[in-house]
Parts: sequence; C-alpha cells; structure tokens
Amino acid sequence: MPLNRVLPFLLFLISFSLFSQNIPQNRKIYHTKKITSAPKIDGLLNEDIWDEAESAENFVMLEPGDGDPIPASHDTRVKILFDNTAIYIAATLLEDEPEKVMRQLTQRDNLNQSEFFQLDLNTYDDGENQTRFIVTSAGTQADARLTGNNEDYGYNVVWESAVSQDEQGWYIEMKIPYSALRFPEKPEQEWGIQFSRRITHLNSTYVWNYINKSLGEASQYTGLLKGIKNIDPPVRLSLYPYTSVAVDQFDSNSDFNLNAGLDLKYGINDSFTLDMTLVPDFGQTAYDEVELNLGPFEQIFGENRAFFTEGTELFNKGNLFYSRRVGSTPVGFNDAQTDLLENEEIVENPDKADLLNALKISGRTERGLGIGFFNAITDKAEAVYRDSITGETRKKTTEAVANYNILVLDQRFNKNSSITLINTNVTRNGNFRDGNVSGLLFDVYTRSNTFNFSGEAKMSNVNLPGQMKTGFASNFSFERTKGKFRYRFGHDFANETYDINDLGINFTNNYNNFSWGTSYQIFEPQGNYNFYKIGIYGQHLRRYRPDITVNTGFGGDFFAVTRKRFAFGGALGVNSEFRDFFEPRAKNTYVTYKPFSDMNFFVSSDYRKQFAYDVRVNYEEYFKSSQNYFRINVEPRFRFSDKFNMIYEFQYAYQNDRSSYVTQVERDIIFGERDQKSIENSINGNYNFNTKQGLNLSFRNFWSTASFADNGYTQLGNKGELNEFDYEVNEENNPNTNFNIWNLDLSYRWQFAPGSEAVLLYRNSIFNEDKLSSLGFDESLDNLFARPARHNLSLRIVYFIDYNNIKNLFQG
Repeated sequence: MPLNRVLPFLLFLISFSLFSQNIPQNRKIYHTKKITSAPKIDGLLNEDIWDEAESAENFVMLEPGDGDPIPASHDTRVKILFDNTAIYIAATLLEDEPEKVMRQLTQRDNLNQSEFFQLDLNTYDDGENQTRFIVTSAGTQADARLTGNNEDYGYNVVWESAVSQDEQGWYIEMKIPYSALRFPEKPEQEWGIQFSRRITHLNSTYVWNYINKSLGEASQYTGLLKGIKNIDPPVRLSLYPYTSVAVDQFDSNSDFNLNAGLDLKYGINDSFTLDMTLVPDFGQTAYDEVELNLGPFEQIFGENRAFFTEGTELFNKGNLFYSRRVGSTPVGFNDAQTDLLENEEIVENPDKADLLNALKISGRTERGLGIGFFNAITDKAEAVYRDSITGETRKKTTEAVANYNILVLDQRFNKNSSITLINTNVTRNGNFRDGNVSGLLFDVYTRSNTFNFSGEAKMSNVNLPGQMKTGFASNFSFERTKGKFRYRFGHDFANETYDINDLGINFTNNYNNFSWGTSYQIFEPQGNYNFYKIGIYGQHLRRYRPDITVNTGFGGDFFAVTRKRFAFGGALGVNSEFRDFFEPRAKNTYVTYKPFSDMNFFVSSDYRKQFAYDVRVNYEEYFKSSQNYFRINVEPRFRFSDKFNMIYEFQYAYQNDRSSYVTQVERDIIFGERDQKSIENSINGNYNFNTKQGLNLSFRNFWSTASFADNGYTQLGNKGELNEFDYEVNEENNPNTNFNIWNLDLSYRWQFAPGSEAVLLYRNSIFNEDKLSSLGFDESLDNLFARPARHNLSLRIVYFIDYNNIKNLFQG
C-alpha cells in the first residue's frame, strides 16, 4: 500500500478511535504518603510507619473465574509509602493452610511453581508500557518490561525485597528505587498500578483492580496511584564494571584471555536513560541451538547478549531489528575461500565481527511520545592468506568497520493505540553494502476496544557497489477484539526488491497474501474446563510478479485447559499445491509440491506435581506423493525437591522422499529425493542453594542425516515440474550429510550483592560433519567423540556501583 494512501486512511482510523466510546471501568485509587525515615527491608512489617499507610484490599479473581472476591482465608492487603529515593511496598498475604504454599527455590526471573506477589507500575498511565516487579514465596525476584501482552524478562534493574512467613501466611517488603523507573517530569505523579497474587496450589490468580478479560488488554485495567509529589529524585547513574578470565583448550592448543570492561546506565532526566557498553564481553552467552540446515534460508538464533535483550521494546517495533546482525558473520566470510591464489592457504578467517561499543537512549515524554536511539560499531574483519612456498602473507577485508543505527518515535494515545516511525541504517566503510529501512506503523483500537486496525508500510534501500535497490512492503489487519466470538482479516505485501537483511531479518519477498480467521473462547470456567478456544482460519498466498497463485489453505485449531490444569490442543489444515520460489535458489524459478494436509497435537500435564510432561506431535501427508513428515517431542520434568529441578527433552523427526535442491550444473537445476532424520537430546537441570546461589547444567546433542536416493535425481522444468535426469554422484559432489553436535555447559552463579554477581562456567563442545549418512546414531556418536573437543573454563565478575552510594560515602 503506497504511503500516499496509507496516511489518509490512518487519519480516518485515528479520528474514529478518538470519538468512539472508551472502556467503561471503575478505577480504584490508592493515595500514598511521604516518609522521612525508610523502613528496613526484612519482610517483617513491624515498623510503625506502615500503620499510617492506606491499605489496598478487596482483591478479585482473574483466573480461572471472573471477578469473584478473594476468600477471607486468603485476604491480601498492600501498602505503599515513598520518599525522595524510592517507593516502598508492604504486602500481607494470608493463608489458612501455610504448609501448602509452594516455595520452590529459583534464580532471578525464574518463577517455576512458586507462589508470588506481582506489582505492575505504569508511570505514564498510557495503558500499555508497564514495569513489572515480582517476589515469590521463596524470595526470588523477577522483573520485566511489558508492552501490551509482551513480557521482556531480559529487563533487569536493581531493587530490594524480602519475605517472611508465619502460621497466618506470608509477607513481603519491597523497595523500588527511582533509578529503576522512568517517569515524566512534573510536580505530582499519577501512575497506573496493579497488584496481583498467584496462589499456585489453588490454581488461581487475584488482582486488586478488576480486569475484564473479554475486552481489551490487562494493561488497560490498572488502578491509579496518587500522592507522589514534591520529590527530589537522586542522580540515576549506575556502573557495572566487569572482569573476566578464560582458558580455552582445543586440539592440543590452549589460549588464555583476560578481559575487562564497563556497562553504564545514566538517567539523562527522569524520563530518558542512556545505556552503554564499553569493551563488551559476551564470552559466557548461552550456546546457539545449531541444526543441520539444508534449506534456502539462514538459520536464526535467539539473542543471548544482555545488552541486546534489556529495554529494547521500542527498537523491536516493526520487526526491523534482528540484533544478531550486530557482530555477526562478515559479509565476505564465504568469499574468502574462492579468493585463494595458487599455493595459498587460509591462516585466519574470523567468523564474526568484533563489537567495539554500543549504546541506546530510550524513554517516553509526559505526553506519551516514546523516543529511542540505538548505535553500535563493529570492527574490521580480515582474512589472512599465506603462501605455502614463500611463506609470505596477505590480508583481505571481509567486513569493513560498520555503524548500526536505529531511530524510533512512538506516540501513544487513547491508552490503547500508537503510531510509530522507525528508521534503521547500516553504513560500512569502503566499497561494501549499506542498508537503510524506514517504516510507518499504526496500531489503533476503537476507544471501546471492540475493534483493532493495525498496519505497517516499510521502504528499504540497499546501496550495493554501483547499484541502488529500493523495495516496499506493507501489511494491514482488521480484528474484532471484544467478546467470546472474534474474527480477523489481513493482507501482506512485498515487492521483489524489498530487503531489510542488513539489520533486520526477512526470508521472503515478492508476495501478495491474504488471510482470515475466526474464533470462539470462554472467559469463565464451564463444566470441566477453565478455558477453551476453538478457531478456523484460511490463507491465500500469491506471487506479486508474476501474479500467480502460490498456495491456498484452510484449517481449524483448538486449545483447552481443564480444572485440574491439564492442557491439550492441536490444529488440522488442508492445502492446495505449493509453488516454492526459494528452494530452487534461482530467480523467478519455482518447484511445485503436491497438495498436502498438516496436523499437530499436544498435551501438557499439571506442572504443580513433582512429575509433569509435555508431548507434541506434528505430521504432514502429501497427496498423490510418497512424501511425508513426522515429528514427536517428549519433555518430561521432575522436581526432586524445592532446590533441585530437571527437564529432559527428546525430539525425533523424519521426512522422506522430499524433492530438494542439490546443485546447479550450467543452466540445469538438479533436485533429488531426500530422506532426512534427526534426533535431539537435551537436559536442563538446576540446583539452587538459595535464591542467590545455584548450579545450572545445560546439555544438548543434535544428530541429523540427509540421504539422497541413488536413482532419484531430477531436473527442474520451466513450470515447476521435475523431469528424470541422469546425475552422476562422486566423492566431491556427494550431497549426503551426517551432522552431529554436542554442547555442555555447567555453571555456578553467585549474586553476592544487589546487582553484582560472579559466574564460573565450564563449557564442553564437539562438532562433526561428514558424508556418512548411512551411519546409525551410535556409530555417528562414536565418530563425534573421535573428534577433538573444545574445553573452556571462564570466570566473570560484575560489580554494581550506584553513584549515589559513592557520593554519600565521600560526603560522610
């Protein structure tokens, strides 16, 4: 949809939203008081100042019911006080059977099956952006940033909490410093606030301010916190210096590394914060779950680097930011092999560009305007070649110094809607590829939250040496968001030159797709079910140029949870033939796959029990073809005690007779009938001495083979058909693959002070890939263990320094 058509339509939607009826609700109001002497955070609630505070009470049920008052046996009362440094929270949570309270020891941000108290603060009272603070019955802390229903637990700030218990129930004290919050500069604050209590052993959740689950989002149903005024917040400056030491041993070679660096958080004002990492070190990030990838697209991984996961909700608008691009594989990495001269060998070819530094500035004004700026710089990467005869070396740049930038403007209005402008830019020094993408996004609800209109219009510009390529993409959806019966319609478009892969991730372009769906769900328990949802859906996929059908499909899905917390669900779909324009790896060429049906089904047992399990099955059947696909995933978990928990996961997948790309010989695109199977075993175990110290074990072994039938090679025709072809396989062009990877991490984590921690990590990894696809699992594992293993031992210490503590120390 061109921009000149998007803007008038967007203005109409905004006008329609502004003049519609708002959500009817009676907001509870809490009036807090200022104190001069702060309470001790010990969970005992025995200071006299708590007697002076107003009490937030009369909690109502959120799940599984709808608005039922909390029973007197579990009465919950909350009090709030404040000073110039922080706000203070005291919660009394009664329990008539205290021995049933689940208190599982976990580390930060891991709730598991513990019962917990939750505080949500919306310091701009805009109905969407909230900060969440959680304390479990065992004393574990969790914090997150919320945007709508999306929780970002990568967000970590420093705050205090403590719990205590007696025969009447359990109690919480919390201190949330202003340095952990962002709020507008004005004489008196008015914040949205919500209290929640999860009673796990009763499978119920209660909230202070009623939430209508059938209308809008939970973030729009906060109460109102009043009374915070005449405060003089301290300077928000936090330093996180770190030091790390690592010993790496691989194939009789050993390396020793000593690093030091600094992360910094600075409150530019009460609303905006600067985050910066200088000399970053990501040596202890979790390993990527690498698989055998034979498809046309790159494998993507989750982000494990804290700087790129914390407080990034603004930068993720429009899905234009794939943070793994920063410091990723150099653009010329794969070309290094082809540039070898006679008698040369590659001595060094870095597989990633080093991150030199990165910063982000983000916040929101009093009028709801969110502003975000991100910048990162990566160093030059060079391949080193050596002449085996003369010994001379030469270098070739595979990635130039690169500058990555994001600028975001996000205006919230009506407490349920937003308009966003975003621009991403990647500039590389020298004669390398540059990229720039701009997007206009809108997410508009009617004031009654009955309907939602959302969409995006994005334009990409890629500057290649001697060539500029401009692309466009858009999407639009309309959805009913009220009541038990709901429906939606959507349209997605991209032209053939749309490309955001310098800082984003997109696999496909040149499409013109339509989708629809409808569903029915309940919001209160009925019969044996606490919740269920049934839906049907459909899609029609088209190529933009040339304008031809790619696929048409429809199906149905369901999800249900019983009163005993047993969950199950699944989906069944039927699809027409599918024209795949990407498997052939050639422009304007496609292969046609037969019509097929697909189904999946899962069950999940009650996690409150010591033993629980998840089972998921996927199956695809192709009509008039021998091709099919089957996968099963089994995940049992056992809680040995409140300290020790272990999860084992087994996955088996098998795909047979799939027509798959092999190679291209001159103008002929060669396909083959491929069988592929994989087995994955993984274990994740935790033993926690307390909420500050614990051991964690992560293990994963992934094995996969791909075997092509000897007489199954074909040539791709002009209309997507496959014709018989005599393709001779030899040792060099053999497409069969045996892939095996092993990773093991064992770590000890100790939070020795608020915001400060030490992590001792042992890492073991082995990798093997060859052509022996006929080997069984045991034989392939023997070959894997014959390969050299990489052993890595590292210690990383991070210390939290609050500027105000240093200032007070010197003043004292």
